[in-house]
Amino acid sequence: MAPTRLLTLAVFLTAAAYSSANDWTLWRGPLQTGVSLEHYSGLGKLEEQPAWTYDSSSRGCPVIADGRVFSFGYRGEKEELVELLTCLDEKTGRKLWEIEIKDFISDTVYNRYAIGSPTVDLETRRVYLLTAYGVFGCWDFEGKELWRHSLMEDMGRLTFPNSKVGCPVIEGDLVIIRGITANWGADGPAADRFYAYDKLTGELVWSATPGEIPPTDSSFSTPVFETRDGRRVFYSNTGCGNLVAINARNGKVLWRYKACKVGINATPVLHGGDKVIVIHGDENVDTADKGRMVAVKIPEKFTDEQIVMDPSVDKAVWSANELWRTAESAGSSSPILVGDTLYQITDGGAVLAIDARTGKQVWSAKVSNGNTHSSPCYADGLIFAPLMEGKLFVLKADSGEVVQSLQLKGNCIGAAAVCNGRVYVHSTESLYVFNLQNNGVSVDPAPVADIPKAGPATALQVIPAEFVVAPGEKVSFRLRSVDAMGFPVAEVKNASWETFVPPTAKVKAKIDDATFESDTLVAKAEARPGAGAFKASAGGLSGTMRGRVLLKPPFKEDFSGFQLTEEQPLEGVRFSYPPLPWIGARFKFDVREEAGEKVFAKTFDRLIFQRATVFVGSSRSSNYTIQADIMTDGNRRVKSDVGVINQRYAVVLKGNANVLEISSNFERLTRTAPFKVTAGTWYIIKAAVKDNGDGSGVVMGKVWERGQPEPEAWTLEAPVPMLHKQGAPGLFGFTPQNQKRVFIDNVSVTPNP
Repeated sequence: MAPTRLLTLAVFLTAAAYSSANDWTLWRGPLQTGVSLEHYSGLGKLEEQPAWTYDSSSRGCPVIADGRVFSFGYRGEKEELVELLTCLDEKTGRKLWEIEIKDFISDTVYNRYAIGSPTVDLETRRVYLLTAYGVFGCWDFEGKELWRHSLMEDMGRLTFPNSKVGCPVIEGDLVIIRGITANWGADGPAADRFYAYDKLTGELVWSATPGEIPPTDSSFSTPVFETRDGRRVFYSNTGCGNLVAINARNGKVLWRYKACKVGINATPVLHGGDKVIVIHGDENVDTADKGRMVAVKIPEKFTDEQIVMDPSVDKAVWSANELWRTAESAGSSSPILVGDTLYQITDGGAVLAIDARTGKQVWSAKVSNGNTHSSPCYADGLIFAPLMEGKLFVLKADSGEVVQSLQLKGNCIGAAAVCNGRVYVHSTESLYVFNLQNNGVSVDPAPVADIPKAGPATALQVIPAEFVVAPGEKVSFRLRSVDAMGFPVAEVKNASWETFVPPTAKVKAKIDDATFESDTLVAKAEARPGAGAFKASAGGLSGTMRGRVLLKPPFKEDFSGFQLTEEQPLEGVRFSYPPLPWIGARFKFDVREEAGEKVFAKTFDRLIFQRATVFVGSSRSSNYTIQADIMTDGNRRVKSDVGVINQRYAVVLKGNANVLEISSNFERLTRTAPFKVTAGTWYIIKAAVKDNGDGSGVVMGKVWERGQPEPEAWTLEAPVPMLHKQGAPGLFGFTPQNQKRVFIDNVSVTPNP
């Protein structure tokens, strides 16, 4: 059970109220705009030699707070590569502590790691980090881990080769993240979603699905906040090409604007109290051109009608909200805003100054031949622009004159940060820290957000909003009343609870094997696996939460109990939706009949799901063996891949390659043994993980034809120097171009002796 979170700690202040103005607590700085509040007397150039460096590769931005530098980076090659959350002394660069985090079951390629940033909350003196493969954690300033989630296994977070991740953001008592997830139930379809967690306890408070389903890409756009229409609102871009506005306190989607046919990565900026400015680098929704910078008018008040904006409507509807647009293009770089001037690095390597009121270009400085992700930052009249070739350019903000360029080792793909007269920039080889020549530093006061007072209570908020429980276990809930805008009003105890089935649910599921003792759910010892929702009521108010019952090993699923009541008209088959509590299964797999037996079959529903991972147990599982019957359709030349997952390692029979493969990330760990695969033949696959007790271990897999004796020896054993000690059991299917289906049956998970 998570520690109690008193309402008195849920004060309505932003992180800016707790940080000094020259702390750089998230990658966009104290104003959410990439702008420092520092001013310097006797301002000169950057010193040619760095004050210090630290050996850590990164494609992100360091953050600085309370005399400490927090860096998200990576170190090592191939199987030795680990991502790092590092805390350094601000003055000397001395390492204070470092956390190693190992990649797993992702398709990150070409060392595209650490495309993101940690975030610091000075109220709690904590640092938060999200990785591309879904590790979301919280550490204190001494490096003690306070909580951690595996979003891939718990929420169905999808991974992508580009490893876009962004950074967490703090809003009051919440820490908010985002990503493409394929969870369960109504959240089973893949979508770009936002999740808000209690920043102390790590409990989920709300989730939001603001865009289109499915998205066309991922996004690492960072939310930016304001107070509008009595709400705390944030704006962000999405993987479906929308700019969205969301109530930051309850996750309600308020408004969206369609700008692009694929994902938008840049972080927006707010200007003038009436507009939000966005840039992207792909195909526009209403023209054949690629790229656009656009200023969009924000509604003074949000109404339900404003979110009913569909990409099929006439393009005039989209442009009606535009104040201006230009043809500038940037696929990932975010603009910064200084007064009424925007500064942007384009895909072509130019630094631009643009009048935020009109969109007219003020000046342009061509400093490079191209840019990938880098964004500029600003301090006291200077623009700092790290570029792909490893140069840090310093330009005058009023003219675009390049006053300095420093050559660093490696490539610069992130953004710079400014704190206490120093400029921090990561390359793909080191973290560099340069002194800015000056005779003294003064700092403008940090802004404090205008937070509305809570009004009358209108609903209950149940925390956590989503749970996982095993038979015989308990989970306790906190309840608070909230007003119409999502602001907490008072703690609530001893609610009445009842099963809740959303009226729009396609699967009318309930958790029957559980009871409530006060505000604690108790799963019966004989509880069956399942998923569902509950409604809490107290004082005329109500609120809902949802969750899953997952079995601990041993358990087995042979699919014989599923009723094939759904119609698939395109294929002419009847099917059943997959087991509801399995993460990532919906639309990727279904249950259907194959040669007279009910089996788990890979669907051809969407090409984006040709590679599919499904988790069938808890992410806290360890020391177990998973076994399943597997088969690929096809012929001698064209087959697919199918297998199982054990503790974050995939053991897969690869049809076209005719091998059994053990892998985690395909570029980090891959071991194979030859095995002739015949299409249309059932095999049995088995996987286990051995912990050597010294941090290392061995991943073991075997495969044999069904109906034949199990071989004594493992077909393949893969020693690993840094072992994943826990992870959810799972299933895997890859049907290249959705040509040949794969089938799974008789899944069993058993504890090791």
